[in-house]
Amino acid sequence: MFIVHPSIAPSIADIAPGFRALSIVVEAAPVTHPEVGSQALMKACGSVKTGEPAWADAHLESWAEVFRKFGAKPKRTPCSAEALRKRILRDGNMAGIDPVVDLYNAISIAYAVPVGGENMAAYSGAPRLVVAEGNEVFDTMKEGQPSHESPEPGEVVWRDDMGVTCRRWNWRQGVRTRLSAQDKQMWFILESLPEMPLAKLIEAGEKLTEGLEAMMPGSVITQELVGFGINKE
Repeated sequence: MFIVHPSIAPSIADIAPGFRALSIVVEAAPVTHPEVGSQALMKACGSVKTGEPAWADAHLESWAEVFRKFGAKPKRTPCSAEALRKRILRDGNMAGIDPVVDLYNAISIAYAVPVGGENMAAYSGAPRLVVAEGNEVFDTMKEGQPSHESPEPGEVVWRDDMGVTCRRWNWRQGVRTRLSAQDKQMWFILESLPEMPLAKLIEAGEKLTEGLEAMMPGSVITQELVGFGINKE
């Protein structure tokens, strides 16, 4: 079993003192039930239309305020959970991408919580949440071609030893570490603020784990809580 221990720079506490996250590591078995992802995604889309969960608006507004603190414009670049939920409210549903991606998107949508999924085999060193200096490399696509850019100085990013893996905290994932159902070393991070009850963050992690076990029987899964103020509830 490979090990992942994500780290959070102390300076993040000045931007989001109540930040806490659930890190889930998966040594993946072959996918035998890909339909688990699409079924979860369909169910999650329905929950958005009924206004669930109760804390959604407060949690997403709190994320918007955190984005403003480090200079992002949340109306233009919202947190990943808000972007997904807005798409469903606009379009009514969301097309599937990949069984594993569909599953973790479903958890993000249903619990109004940003969820990232990464291929750890593509990582160099451990993931860490930091304030960018502005000279880091972020790999992306522009007009269908591989491209590179850098974050703004002061922007909150996830990175490894090679560069940025996700810009503006959880807004846009890089290409290099993008996850698919074929990958064997998977890492998921569910990111929350105090407006989301800690018990619900744990529940969201349990739902993701249950879905992964149903989709890929025999997978080995471990999890860890990281962040600030975890013992305050």
